[in-house]
Amino acid sequence: MRAPLLSVQNLVTEFRTPKGPARAVDAISFDLEKGEILGLVGESGSGKSVTGFSILGLVEPPGRVTSGKVLFQGLDLLTLDAEGLRRLRGNRIAMIFQDPMMTLNPVLRIDTQMIETLQAHTDLSRDAARQRARDVLAKVGIPAPDERLLCYPHQLSGGMRQRVAIAIALLLDPDLIIADEPTTALDVTIQAQILSEVQTLCRTTGTALIWISHDLGVVAGLADKIAVMYAGRIVEFGPTDQTLAAPLHRYTQGLLRSLPSANRRGVRLQQISGMTPGLAALPPGCAFAPRCQTADTHCEARPPLADHGAGRQAACFHPVSAEMP
Repeated sequence: MRAPLLSVQNLVTEFRTPKGPARAVDAISFDLEKGEILGLVGESGSGKSVTGFSILGLVEPPGRVTSGKVLFQGLDLLTLDAEGLRRLRGNRIAMIFQDPMMTLNPVLRIDTQMIETLQAHTDLSRDAARQRARDVLAKVGIPAPDERLLCYPHQLSGGMRQRVAIAIALLLDPDLIIADEPTTALDVTIQAQILSEVQTLCRTTGTALIWISHDLGVVAGLADKIAVMYAGRIVEFGPTDQTLAAPLHRYTQGLLRSLPSANRRGVRLQQISGMTPGLAALPPGCAFAPRCQTADTHCEARPPLADHGAGRQAACFHPVSAEMP
């Protein structure tokens, strides 16, 4: 069988804290094929963004990747030095950050940043690189792209800066894009346009995408597969349509039941009780057990991410057996 484009194997990322090491990413594994879109979802603090940073070697002290493998086309990214990662970033792997100023240099014009990105990885002339930059800006919904190329980041609105950051990630048609809630600051019309553009890119060029989000509605319409994270662990994984229609894990079920669209008019939302545990003091066994109404003594052990057929997995000793009412 052909190896997946990306294979994350038992990845662990820890942060040093006064209370001891906090595992922001706790032994997670998943594969991503060429052209596939994976939605990585969960509450704030579940480890979604740190997973993306860990894959690209962007975790800064006091955090560090302590174990695991990140195989990109068979190459373990965790073994590369800074120069090896630099050659891959922006070229074969791109990241879109939630804050566009993590991508944009505040003292350089937009055209300089985009043209230099293209010329660092291709043999394009400056004129050809400018035309490519203009075309990609237009694709992400930026009006008058020729004028915007001459702007500095501070001359653009927050939403416009985010679109420029997305355009930079799309410049080189990378093999893999990691997107960390990139459309949060955008209005729904532009969001829909960018989601459509990203889907088209994945379908036509074979680019794989990890879309990190807390918005299940966006992920439902975008992703082929979904990974639900809780307390640094993947608790459910599978095809998006099946997972959202009939979740196996109580946490996934709770997320869906808390959505207004999943409730009848006038009915109170069914919130998940309790709070997310601190990563430096996780309960023994299942991290979700203190918030789960079906937890029992079995849950004092950590449940494995077990197979349930049809490409579905869940880390639960008492999986939901029937479709949500």
